Amino acid sequence: MKVSLIQMNSQNNKAENLKTAAAMIEKAVAEEAPDLIVLPEYYAYLGEGRDNIHGNGEFFPDGESYKLMSGLAAKHRVTIHAGSVVEREGNNHYNTTLVFGPNGDELARYRKIHLFDVDVPGGVSYRESDTISRGQDVVTYKVGDVTVGCAICYDIRFPELFRKLRDAGADVIVLPAAFTLMTGKDHWEALARARAIETQTYFLAVGQVLSHADGKKWCWGHSMVIDPWGHMVAQCSDKVATTSARLDLDYIEHVRRNVPVAQHHVLA
Repeated sequence: MKVSLIQMNSQNNKAENLKTAAAMIEKAVAEEAPDLIVLPEYYAYLGEGRDNIHGNGEFFPDGESYKLMSGLAAKHRVTIHAGSVVEREGNNHYNTTLVFGPNGDELARYRKIHLFDVDVPGGVSYRESDTISRGQDVVTYKVGDVTVGCAICYDIRFPELFRKLRDAGADVIVLPAAFTLMTGKDHWEALARARAIETQTYFLAVGQVLSHADGKKWCWGHSMVIDPWGHMVAQCSDKVATTSARLDLDYIEHVRRNVPVAQHHVLA
C-alpha cells in the first residue's frame, strides 16, 4: 500500500486553497501513483473569525470541496482522505474529515472529538469550541483489505481514542492537523511516534505549514509517516510539499507478534 501526504499552507481564500489542493493531488498521482492520498486539517479554508469560518463551511454533499474531492478520487481511481473542512448541519458546525473511495463515493465521515481550547506559550489563544461542535463517533474505513482509523490534530493528545481505533482493527491511522509551531516543535514528533508505538500501526500525520491569519499564527508542518515500531520512514521539509511511502503491511503483523501488547491490556 502506497501513501502520499500533501502538506499545505492554506489561507483565507477558499477557491485558491482548493485549486492548490487539486494541483498537488494531480502531481502526487502522476509522480507516485499512491493508493491513498491525505490532505491536512482545514485544507480548504484556514482563516479567523467565527463568521468567516462558518461562512466557508459546507452542507454535504453539496459543498465545493466535497464535489472536488469526490471527483478527483473517481478520476484517478484513488482513495482521498480529505483532511478536514467545516461541515454545516442545521445550526451546528463540525471539523470534519471526509474520505472518498476510488469510485468517488463517500467512504467515511469523522467529526473531530477533542476541540483545541488552549492558551499557547507565547500569548496566542485558540478557542475551537467557539466555532465548532464536538463529534462523538470513532470511525474507520477500508482501503482494500487495510483498515484505516480517523483522527484530527488535537486528538493526538488523547491515547484512549487511538486504543479504540486499534481495537476496531486499524492497521493505519491518519491524523490531518494544523499543529501550532510552539507546540509542534516539542510535541508533534514525540506524540506521533508514541501513538504509532502504542497502537502498532502505521501513523500518517499530515500538517499545515508556515504562517496564516496574516502572519499572526504559524503551523509546524513536518508531515510524516511513522512505522509500527515508531521509526520515521518519510517526512516533508519546512515548505509546501508532498512526501510518499510504501507501507509494509507484513511488518505490522511482525511487530504485533513480537510484542503482543493488544493481548495484555488490563485497564478498559
